[in-house]
Amino acid sequence: MARPFFFSPQAASAVVMVRPHHFTVNTETANDNRFQKVPETGQDLRRRAYDEITRAGEMLSSAGIAVHMFEDEGDTTPDSVFPNNWFSTHAGGHVAIFPMKARNRRLERRPDIIETLKRDYRIQDVIDYSGLEADGLFLEGTGAMVLDHIDRVAYVVRSERADPVALERFATHFNFEPMVFDARDPQGMAIYHTNVLMCIGTGFVLIGPEMMTQPDRRAEILDRLRRTGRDIIALDNDQIARFAGNALELQAPDQRLLALSTTALDALRPDQIAAIEKTASIVALDIPTIENAGGSVRCTLAGIHLARR
Repeated sequence: MARPFFFSPQAASAVVMVRPHHFTVNTETANDNRFQKVPETGQDLRRRAYDEITRAGEMLSSAGIAVHMFEDEGDTTPDSVFPNNWFSTHAGGHVAIFPMKARNRRLERRPDIIETLKRDYRIQDVIDYSGLEADGLFLEGTGAMVLDHIDRVAYVVRSERADPVALERFATHFNFEPMVFDARDPQGMAIYHTNVLMCIGTGFVLIGPEMMTQPDRRAEILDRLRRTGRDIIALDNDQIARFAGNALELQAPDQRLLALSTTALDALRPDQIAAIEKTASIVALDIPTIENAGGSVRCTLAGIHLARR
């Protein structure tokens, strides 16, 4: 049976990736990111991270996704491999620049990336929220927010990385309804980024309802997602810990894809994989070294929702 296909505003057909030359785990973000592993250093670590991003970009390109690969040759931006936190793009030619909590993450913002996008895509405006950092207000892009581009909802876990004032400004400018909720891991630690427990595709949602601590709010959010007609694929806490929620739907010329890590794919049950594959093919990227920094495939991909020039 042929998989139903149509071009979806939810799925970007191009991505920005940043290849690190001096990769390491960011000690400035470790206090609220339980997904980070014990820091490791050395040339071997840097080489593995460089190779993982190189292969991931090649796999996505081979699958029909336009990959804009940028290099980070500096040694002051350990999380530069996760560009989705500092900017996002939106249909109609709009770009947002976000305020970041960790000081060294603010160094990831690169005018050359925005200028390259302006050259290749139709951009009407760039709204820069980074000035909010001076007031201690942060909103870490599509890490802090999981955006439903079809239903126009921004799902957000309450955290220091998603300030309500910054969120309200973004939601007003970009026409999203914010839905904020609390989420904690089994040890009671607040989840630092929404995109580790939630992925919205065109025909399905991957979500970790066990971590949502408010029963009424959980029911409201799940009902809202069901009313969009999507299949709800509930992930347990162990699957979330293995990055099964940190995925991104993308659009190739003739099919939709779900990009996730091999770690995440190995955590999924056969019935969950079947539910995904009703509307999207799975592309599994092997990035275990990158995952030690506390993020997985979705974090490494800044989706481009812009029209080509």
